[in-house]
Amino acid sequence: MPADNDHCRPVFAIHIESGNIDGVSVDDLTAIMVMETPKNMAEGGWQVGLIVDDKASEEQANGIVGVLSGQAGGPMGALAPMVGELLGVERSPITYLNDGNTHSVKAGDAVDIEIDDIQHGEDGPAGLTGISVHPMGPDLTIAKATRATINAFGKQWDHGGKNGHAAPFSWSD
Repeated sequence: MPADNDHCRPVFAIHIESGNIDGVSVDDLTAIMVMETPKNMAEGGWQVGLIVDDKASEEQANGIVGVLSGQAGGPMGALAPMVGELLGVERSPITYLNDGNTHSVKAGDAVDIEIDDIQHGEDGPAGLTGISVHPMGPDLTIAKATRATINAFGKQWDHGGKNGHAAPFSWSD
């Protein structure tokens, strides 16, 4: 379905608990993708900016950019043809917190997002399952943003109170 507005403005906050890229450890690093896409994302022409944790070495940051830009293949490689413009890559201190049903990420003055999982009674968080085209995997927890401000790559918006998702994921080549 197309976005409700004239565009879609997704932000992916990706925390790597453990992993490596071409043999280089990227454990405990975080990156953020700020995107603006047409109303129907399948049209392509996405604008994408990447923020990489300033704790990452140059080698780690280059690996993360390669994966998230799709240059290294994998799930993001399938989306690479959708990107019309890479707005840039910035380095910033990033704070990532996952406190059970609350998830947050902050990167300086550029990104400040917190989402709370929507609970489905005693069954726990509500979710979407079987989504074959989402790069974070087929199962997403439905959440609501308690705050969601972006001021990066010439993009500025506040999506507090709007839709959010959380999902653990595992990528490999």
